[in-house]
Amino acid sequence: MASSSSSSSSAGRRLAGNLSLRPGVASIIPGLPDDVAAVILCLLTFPDQSRLRATSRAWRLLLSAATLLPLRRSLRLPRRHLLCLFPTDPSLASPILLDPAAPTAWWSLPPIPCSPQHYGLANFAAVAVGGQIYVLGGSRFDARSYPLDNPSPSAAAYRLDLALSRHRWERLPDMRVPRGSFACAPAPSGGVIVAGGGSRHPTFPSYGSRTSGVELYDAAARAWRVTAAMPRDRAGCVGFVAHGAGDGREDEFWVMGGYDGYTTVGGVVPSDVYCRDAVALGLWSGKWREIGDMWEEWERERLGPVAVISAEDGRVTEVFMLDGHDIFRYNFSSNSWSKEATLRRKIPSTQSCGFIAMNGELYVLTSAKLPVETSSPWKQSKKRLALEFQVYNPAAKMWRVLTTHPPVNVPIDFRTAALCTVEL
Repeated sequence: MASSSSSSSSAGRRLAGNLSLRPGVASIIPGLPDDVAAVILCLLTFPDQSRLRATSRAWRLLLSAATLLPLRRSLRLPRRHLLCLFPTDPSLASPILLDPAAPTAWWSLPPIPCSPQHYGLANFAAVAVGGQIYVLGGSRFDARSYPLDNPSPSAAAYRLDLALSRHRWERLPDMRVPRGSFACAPAPSGGVIVAGGGSRHPTFPSYGSRTSGVELYDAAARAWRVTAAMPRDRAGCVGFVAHGAGDGREDEFWVMGGYDGYTTVGGVVPSDVYCRDAVALGLWSGKWREIGDMWEEWERERLGPVAVISAEDGRVTEVFMLDGHDIFRYNFSSNSWSKEATLRRKIPSTQSCGFIAMNGELYVLTSAKLPVETSSPWKQSKKRLALEFQVYNPAAKMWRVLTTHPPVNVPIDFRTAALCTVEL
């Protein structure tokens, strides 16, 4: 305990010394040693840090990413993730951030700029690379097209850097192939890799195109590069990078599940043909390998929502799937899923839910409008949107439940909403 305290103090003292050497920088908190003040501000939640940057020049310097991140590392603080939630079309509703350390403090980001001719964006991908949030592709309607009810895929790409003092969306070069409902993951090189997708829209869930194309965004060159396509068309799939999972410990981009075709029920009603297999792209060799079926046909119809837990160095350690009321763990060696846990609270089949991993835990999200307590029994009770988290820790095999109230007025449909985690 003493060694930990002394290391924290020395790290804060080094930082305070660096700040004091800058001309015009006053003490961080008057009456407190600067090393103690630096540690206090470092432990604040992200929304509080964002608001406090404007307090003084010293606080702005301390709470900048260039100063804050090295200090957290020197203090040996654990990695911390924020939840970024896109409740609906990001050009209409602001995405919102939540720090799990303060589940009552939400932080709104600016909406994405859009063309007035485009509307109804859905099935887009949200992914974070470090402190940068990317919003890619999707399916939308174009008021200039005919017929008007024909959705089209989008190739648009946007990025927001949380390290900047003023948050704004930057338009990036378009993807080579427009796509929605596709697999997406951060690339080890610092960019983003995308695969598959199509033009399907929730308004018309039975129709849409599919693609097998794969692209890699090079952040340094600000350009998309086409790489080897998947063995076949696939949309509605999920993706992640498994470090050292291939032959010779090669890093691989895995694509699981989705659908690759249609059939008809009774010769009339179209129905998806879901994929039970996975494929993996070697990021060094540029070659795909087929993993095979992950379950038998009688076990489940399709792949459920997937969440990936990574180690401190960013390597994927565990892959989990939510299937109904149960969480399953993926076994890389046997290419199969085994039951891990059952939800504490069952989710009705008519209600949608979100599934994501943060800080080594699995979060199952549901939303509903709940009555709010009033000061007088004669007043009519009002309802307020609540977001419930069922949080499972795979290491401790423990559950906890928490409820928060996001700045959203209508219940969130997680079939069209998007989630991602941002690492600080």
